[in-house]
Amino acid sequence: MKEKDHVQEVFSKSKEKYVSSSTHSNGSDLPLLIKWLSPEPNMTVLDIATGGGHVAKRLSPYVERVIAADLTKDMLENTASHLSLYKNIDYIIADAENLPFLDHTFDTITCRIAAHHFPNPEKFISEVQRVLKYDGEFLLIDNIASENPLYSNFINKLEKERDYSHVRSLKISEWKKLLNENNLIITDNQERKKTLPFEEWINRTLDYEEDKVKISKFILNASNEIKNYFNIQIENNIIQSFTIDEWMVLCKKK
Repeated sequence: MKEKDHVQEVFSKSKEKYVSSSTHSNGSDLPLLIKWLSPEPNMTVLDIATGGGHVAKRLSPYVERVIAADLTKDMLENTASHLSLYKNIDYIIADAENLPFLDHTFDTITCRIAAHHFPNPEKFISEVQRVLKYDGEFLLIDNIASENPLYSNFINKLEKERDYSHVRSLKISEWKKLLNENNLIITDNQERKKTLPFEEWINRTLDYEEDKVKISKFILNASNEIKNYFNIQIENNIIQSFTIDEWMVLCKKK
């Protein structure tokens, strides 16, 4: 099975969980969207890999039109049902690495907590550059890997074990290189630690107890250095939460 088939399978199965997920629906980055993007009533926005539609929902009242695009048809249909009151959101099945839009179409493009599922991030960024208008803005929010190989290897292995549709969380240095190569100039950025409630996080994608136990053991057996870096909280040998690195970056196309 190809990587994109994995994505469709996982997100079809978990479509309701991504709508209700506290990480996706209540993230502290969501209130920053309006402040960073300064949306205007005549704008058309593309939200790539919209998932549960949280970004599309947030921007909808401020712009003329939002295109909520996603690779997974079941996910889109479920999100469209939840957001049926938002009449200026259209739903398009689309591959982030091969967008079905003309050049220079969108005033603003967003992509939140999704790019670590893309097999070819260089194609994704190239497509963003292509369909974004000149002087248009691109907002990327995603889980990232540390520049330290110990931490980056741990988090990518953990995510892959928990969700086989995970491809790789990139380092900030890798994202900066791709953005620079595509004339997407960084105008603002913010790195933060994001706390993940362990039980909700693991139940979002895993169904079998044996798989959940395997993930728990992997974390519990990690070194103290790993546990400290990811702020792994354990009570009575049960994992309560941990943190991962996230990057929010705003770019302008030149």
